[in-house]
Amino acid sequence: MVFSSLFFVYFFLAITLIAYFLCRSIPSKNAVLVLASVVFYAWGEPVWVALLVFSAFMNWGAGRLIEKFRNGKAAVFFAGTAVVIDLAFLIVFKYSGFIMENINALLHLSLPVPQITMPIGISFFTFQAISYILDVLWETVPAQKKFGRFLLYLSLFPQLIAGPIVRYSVIEKEITDRKSSPVDISEGAMRAILGLSKKVIIANNLYVIVEQFFGTDITNLSFLGTWYGVIVYSLYVYFDFSGYSDIAIGLGRMFGFHFNENFNYPFTCKTISEFWQKWHISLSSFFRDYLFYVPVFGRPRKYFNLFLVWFCTGMWHGASWNFIFWGLYFGIFIFIETLIGKKRLKKWNKILTHIYSKLIIVIGFGIFYFTDLSQLGQFFMNISGANMFLHGNSFGDIVVWNSLQNNLFLILFAILVSMPILPKIKYFFNEWANNKVYAFGKIAGTLICCALLMACSILMVENTNNPFLYFRF
Repeated sequence: MVFSSLFFVYFFLAITLIAYFLCRSIPSKNAVLVLASVVFYAWGEPVWVALLVFSAFMNWGAGRLIEKFRNGKAAVFFAGTAVVIDLAFLIVFKYSGFIMENINALLHLSLPVPQITMPIGISFFTFQAISYILDVLWETVPAQKKFGRFLLYLSLFPQLIAGPIVRYSVIEKEITDRKSSPVDISEGAMRAILGLSKKVIIANNLYVIVEQFFGTDITNLSFLGTWYGVIVYSLYVYFDFSGYSDIAIGLGRMFGFHFNENFNYPFTCKTISEFWQKWHISLSSFFRDYLFYVPVFGRPRKYFNLFLVWFCTGMWHGASWNFIFWGLYFGIFIFIETLIGKKRLKKWNKILTHIYSKLIIVIGFGIFYFTDLSQLGQFFMNISGANMFLHGNSFGDIVVWNSLQNNLFLILFAILVSMPILPKIKYFFNEWANNKVYAFGKIAGTLICCALLMACSILMVENTNNPFLYFRF
């Protein structure tokens, strides 16, 4: 089941909200959410519900054992065992085929390659479980005593499939004590509608352009066509994934949960380090806190850990070499920026830093897109202009100009929305305006959200298949 479907919006979510608010006690509300989450996950892949429940039970039990044997080596043993089992499931389901293909290629073997369907959302709920285990071991949070509450944490449907990666410490108190005020419901609904609009109105239409330019062999694609396609793809990934995160955060707030932000207008960054402080924040902070600062072989090793973080960041996104290259690509620039230092970077011309960062980011998304390494090579030949000189590819063509003219409003609108304009407007109406202007802003915001929901509904009727990109990961 996906958020961007009429069935979810007008049937599943509606029934869940009615059942949830009919309940008066937190335990009964939690029971509704657990049941809804299991149904939500089982809708597309009922067989993997058992894996989700087993993961929850195993990690819950490990947390209890860690707390019971707090002052002994047994706590470290139970934590290590739980993390190894979590990672083993992730490796088997997500990477076993990739590993076997590379073994065959390296050793010239013909061993059978496992064809295992990857459970949706396994990367997200596995990392949530690992963060919980390590937080309990490090005494950041107490172990959850009741299995049902832990199952709710791991399976909560707003963030189950594609994040954000919610840490137990963020919603620990809200699992047992929370309220959904009218403000929470209103703000949460508006946030969810804006996220849905990002996906259905902007991302889906941007992807049509991406498919036009990158959907087939790009060997003969022009120089401008390659740049145009990858810029549009960068915008598409942002709106698709941040749209999902907005929906998840909005739905969570409607039920009384306050998830951390996952995107903070990343295209406003001036450096690559700043980009990753604003992009997929829950993942980058996970690797920062649970991998980068962890002593390796007895002591912190800054540059080795930096390599490890970016290798794992790439691997997390998919079982393909292009994702590993993508992670290491960004790691190289962060390493360079680390050597230069923050103080020196701040002295650079702001216009030049913006140009530098956007070029690196956009080219990085090209690496992210092309899982076929031969096509990835062609991408670099095209975007560098080498194919113009070596094979006579054109600088531009009529297809690029026609597409740009036909989609100019969409692209400019996408660029505009990717900037922090909406928060400034909201801040004006909430903080600086008088009561009349504040009321006008609230009414106008509500009417705009209603119009956006109607527009999304019409578009969802025409396009029933609206999967989010990060379902793959």
